[in-house]
Amino acid sequence: MYSVDIYSRVRRACLKDGMSAREAARYFNKDRKTIAKMLCHELPPGYQRSKAPRRPTLDAYVGIIDEILRADKALIKKQRHTAKRIFERLRDEHGYAGSLTTVTYYVREQKRRTKEVFVPLAHRPGHAQVDFGETLGEYPKLCVWGLAHAIETGHLLNRSGYRIAN
Repeated sequence: MYSVDIYSRVRRACLKDGMSAREAARYFNKDRKTIAKMLCHELPPGYQRSKAPRRPTLDAYVGIIDEILRADKALIKKQRHTAKRIFERLRDEHGYAGSLTTVTYYVREQKRRTKEVFVPLAHRPGHAQVDFGETLGEYPKLCVWGLAHAIETGHLLNRSGYRIAN
């Protein structure tokens, strides 16, 4: 897999500067077919599996593992199953003959896929975050809530500038 940098250099040389594909292959020390692929794609194409990976020993138990992980979502973190405990339950209750590593890899991938992702907000000093919303009640109206964050001190301030937390 080649970097975005080499892709952009090859594309610039051939498409902007008028260098031929053969000349670019010689100049960048790459195969002509590779240069042709670089000219077809603006960015390096990522690897795509043609089919899902086969796990002959685990495939029959995937539904059971998914059900255990789904049930664990309702429990507090300390009471959830570890990959080792899931492996032990599969072995004892369902006669699983595979290895712990196979179960661990599958559980890790499933947890990674279902994990929530948060994007932190960053504001420059002097900028604020504002939110719009409607109130419910006898007189519905549009409201604007504002919150300024003093970046240098890390304190939250209300509209009048008084410190409200931290």
